[in-house]
Amino acid sequence: MEIFLDTAEIEQVKRFANIINGVTTNPSLIAKSGKNFEKVVKEICKIVDGPISAEIISSETYKMVEEAREIAKIHKNIVIKIPLSEEGIKAIKILSEEGIKTNATLCFSSNQALLAAKAGATYVSPFVGRLDDINHEGMKLVKEIRDIYNNFSYKTKIIVASIRNPLHVRDAALIGADVATIPPNVMEQLFKHPLTDIGIKRFLEDWEKVPKK
Repeated sequence: MEIFLDTAEIEQVKRFANIINGVTTNPSLIAKSGKNFEKVVKEICKIVDGPISAEIISSETYKMVEEAREIAKIHKNIVIKIPLSEEGIKAIKILSEEGIKTNATLCFSSNQALLAAKAGATYVSPFVGRLDDINHEGMKLVKEIRDIYNNFSYKTKIIVASIRNPLHVRDAALIGADVATIPPNVMEQLFKHPLTDIGIKRFLEDWEKVPKK
């Protein structure tokens, strides 16, 4: 399973650059960074040599396509994030036929994921955390999508998004998701275990007791 970092903070991208395989951004993350959209995306592309998702803001198919074409010119690794609406699916179909990589985002049902795959989306992003928030099982959706894609050998890759904790990462890997896109705070938690910390502390304490001559 590949790991993408879900952020638009350049320092965080630099911090985890040698661990991650790609980056996902969205309008909210870009706004939070306080920087120009194109500038942020270009900086990220210089740091990480992998898929970089950048989201369009248009809502009509023809405008989505026009906007996506312009964003795709920024760098060869750009993946265009497009919401899973009827207009979005139409745009994904057009862009896929033009060879522009797409990420069908805001996926909340397996039927949406099926349509995304049939339209030729490069990736689909089920939002597990947001489903959990309304008492639905986000990971159940990921399992449904995995089964459907396996049934018909769809090439669309599953990006588990809206990850809230390390358990989401573990479950994504167990289910067989292609990618987990992880926010920086959860990335930090992946390294941590109290027994590891205790073990390191004991080793260092014991080392201090070892004669140095």
